Amino acid sequence: MELAEITAQQVAVLFLLIFTGFIGVKTGVLKMEGKKHFSDLLIYLVVPAMIFNSYLTETDPALLRNLAEAFGLSAVLLLTGVVITFIVFARLRTQEGPIIRFACMFSNAAYMGFPLIQALFGSEGLLYASAYVTVFNILLWTIGYGMVSRKVHLQEMAHSIATTPVIWAMLAGMAVFFLQIPIPQVIRQPLSYIGNMNTPLSMLITGMLIAGCDLKKLTGRVQIPLIAVIRMLLIPGICFLIFYLLRLNSTVASIVLLLEACPCAAITSVFAVQFGFDEDLAAGSVVLTTFLSIVMLPLWAYLLTTVF
Repeated sequence: MELAEITAQQVAVLFLLIFTGFIGVKTGVLKMEGKKHFSDLLIYLVVPAMIFNSYLTETDPALLRNLAEAFGLSAVLLLTGVVITFIVFARLRTQEGPIIRFACMFSNAAYMGFPLIQALFGSEGLLYASAYVTVFNILLWTIGYGMVSRKVHLQEMAHSIATTPVIWAMLAGMAVFFLQIPIPQVIRQPLSYIGNMNTPLSMLITGMLIAGCDLKKLTGRVQIPLIAVIRMLLIPGICFLIFYLLRLNSTVASIVLLLEACPCAAITSVFAVQFGFDEDLAAGSVVLTTFLSIVMLPLWAYLLTTVF
């Protein structure tokens, strides 16, 4: 029960930060055109710094086993979500099919998940969360990108993965971690400060996204509630069932399950714009599932503490 209560408190804190971003846009303090710059700052500097900083710890056999477990379990959950989505929408042939599938497959692990995991499990939790995000990025830029772009260019996908800052941060962090390369405090401290910007900055961006949506246009879109059910209930539910049947009840399992239970990835809206899909449908899916996470994330945390 304690994990559920802490999760509920942290989700409430996150939504107060989201509300700050929302009010900032509505009052004119924050400009919508600044959202892209904030996102670039988060993706290219803040999250990589946070991930690299999470590896600045002493090598421990248990830590190594848990890290390997995190990679394995993350692959299982993410591929489970992909399979479930393809099964549910096997007969979907509409123009918006690819972006609907994408919204269901990929969670907002970096924006919503990382702040939550950091609050619940600390720097060690971020270490395991980085394993999830690494697998996530590989699948996103292969299966996900190929699906929404309607073309599969292996060279382009390889370039996208190779130029993802999170991957390089994780590789650099693992090199420092395994080789125990000493990093002076004069470097550690700025990295820590920059990484700590992740939670407020990611939530401000989410608030700006919500403020920029025309909520009236979203009320009549029947696909959005369906996406929300699959993303927030069906996929996490089946993943929880798999872990329950396999008797996987470790801290690592809890972390990857909570990351998989997060709302639709914010990049869904970016891809909708880039590849000519319905922007309101994509944004509405992100917004609705983000709102639902107020209830759903504490619920899944409660199940972790009572069922497992």
